[in-house]
Amino acid sequence: MKTIIITGGAGFIGSHVVRLFVNKYPDYDIINVDKLTYAGNLANLRDIEGKPNYRFVKADICDFDFMFDLMKTHRVDGIIHLAAESHVDRSIKDPFTFARTNVMGTLSLLQAAKTYWESLPERYEGKKFYHISTDEVYGALELTHPEGKPSEISAHEVYGDEFFHEYTKYNPHSPYSASKASSDHFVRAFHDTYGMPTIVTNCSNNYGPYQFPEKLIPLFINNIRHRKPLPVYGKGENVRDWLYVVDHARAIDVIFHNGKIADTYNIGGFNEWKNIDIIKVVINTVDRLLGRKEGEDLDLITYVTDRQGHDMRYAIDSTKLKNELGWEPSLQFEEGIEKTVRWYLDNQEWMDNITSGEYEKYYESMYADR
Repeated sequence: MKTIIITGGAGFIGSHVVRLFVNKYPDYDIINVDKLTYAGNLANLRDIEGKPNYRFVKADICDFDFMFDLMKTHRVDGIIHLAAESHVDRSIKDPFTFARTNVMGTLSLLQAAKTYWESLPERYEGKKFYHISTDEVYGALELTHPEGKPSEISAHEVYGDEFFHEYTKYNPHSPYSASKASSDHFVRAFHDTYGMPTIVTNCSNNYGPYQFPEKLIPLFINNIRHRKPLPVYGKGENVRDWLYVVDHARAIDVIFHNGKIADTYNIGGFNEWKNIDIIKVVINTVDRLLGRKEGEDLDLITYVTDRQGHDMRYAIDSTKLKNELGWEPSLQFEEGIEKTVRWYLDNQEWMDNITSGEYEKYYESMYADR
């Protein structure tokens, strides 16, 4: 029996990882640790909350004593660390919160795991600390239009001849990416200093079900449905690589079980889109599925002042992950966005509970004594 803590498991990506591990590995005990901040929602996991190998614990990863006691009590073998503040706009307004959660929270987890695992006769044998990070730590790439594509995996379009590799120098530009870069360094330092078995992955933009609607795709799906403005930064020329969240969860599973200790893996979709192009695809898809004329709501696009320090292009090269561990995306964007839009349109109650704040009131009353 393996016991694994998944931090941030009530969030967007975390809930998909928890669901995958609980369903795929019935002989594992999965402990979902989440503080239930605004982006954490246990409704994301209602389909597995009664499973015998699943346990939810409301906790702050910055609470070292609690995390150490939890690891000791449940004899934790592995940690998959996803808990993080992740919205760039919020980091610009409140960098302290990002430093506390992303840097000090990661350090708290590392130190708790180190203290517990080093107390065992086997020490680090059979143990693993897997830290999930972002492509934003690498900085920005130039926007050009070379011929050809970076791999055999098809892409919508390639917007430059440079890509983020595992050896790309860190160059974060926002408080969010700076906090994640710092946490990445701490994880690697715990391997180099103490011998802790660690792995770090850096992933591109995720999309799919259960994403908090401050992010572009769910926000715009909901706004289109209600015919509200669609605020687009600058001219919408910024480019991002997009990956369906279930494919990211699959990659985490493969890397957790088969990745090399002390190594880094980039996870991406080879699926670059300009923001304005992805927005038009979302508009056309929502309009069609709602029975409207395709493109009917294009006039909802509203250009707004660009974000401070807005990186022009991110593009992940995940060739290493494909070649070494056999992972590659299962969905291209057109198929993934169709599934995503259908999910949000079919789960309007979930969206309404989020946008109204009712889900937060429910959890505040449920966990008032914690």
